[in-house]
Amino acid sequence: MSDAVQVERRGAVMEITLNRPKVNAIDRATSVALGNAFCELRDDPELRVGIVTAAGDKAFSAGWDLKAAASGEDEEVGLWWHTDYGPGSFAGITELWDLNKPVIAAVNGLAIGGGLELAIACDLIVCADHAYFALPEVPLGIVPDSGGLQRVPKRLPYNIAMEMLLLGRRMEVDEAMHYGMINRVVSSDQLMPTAREWADTIAAGAPLAVQAIKEILRETESMSVKDTFSYMREAEFENFPKVLQSEDAKEGVAAFAEKRQAHFRGK
Repeated sequence: MSDAVQVERRGAVMEITLNRPKVNAIDRATSVALGNAFCELRDDPELRVGIVTAAGDKAFSAGWDLKAAASGEDEEVGLWWHTDYGPGSFAGITELWDLNKPVIAAVNGLAIGGGLELAIACDLIVCADHAYFALPEVPLGIVPDSGGLQRVPKRLPYNIAMEMLLLGRRMEVDEAMHYGMINRVVSSDQLMPTAREWADTIAAGAPLAVQAIKEILRETESMSVKDTFSYMREAEFENFPKVLQSEDAKEGVAAFAEKRQAHFRGK
């Protein structure tokens, strides 16, 4: 693993820390390393949930490393996706469509441009109270095409999303919380304890059920409720059919009836 991406396993939880001083910008090598980490989370049956955060207390990530791009180190600015940015494309997760395990973003500081796109690709977002978000691409002559255009308008009212996209204006965490773009705001010293508490809660659940939820929501996001029901019954999902016939389902029901803690094995 790259020195810029540090990975620690804590039981069934993988913690991924971006560590590129001063602002944790993401160049191509870092993107590849992030992608490899998220693929390890995806592929290891012993892992059930991930946390992504960053070193320091100033920046979660300032996004794409523009200095590397301008120097030609990461190819010239242009159709960047023709260059190998690793599995999951930019930041390793923004296009990792087969990652069915939940990822929690613990946003420890500013998340701008690609940093916001990394955070918003995650399933839960907890922020330190001094963090903020912005999409400053337009004045640079580019667009936020790794999730800013695709995900932000789905998380915010259209006109507010357009303020961020067109004006590049800064959004504080309280406002992001108000609109539901993030889940919680905490003090800096409670950031990782909160993320770990959430991760442990998820890890204690039935893995197939957790993965089926993420799988179904991703595949049916743009469908009507009626079409979603039909698609769930007829589509060839990886996890959904397994859940209903799993040993974990039997264990969960038995544990409820016997008033004891369930012990799920992902089978």
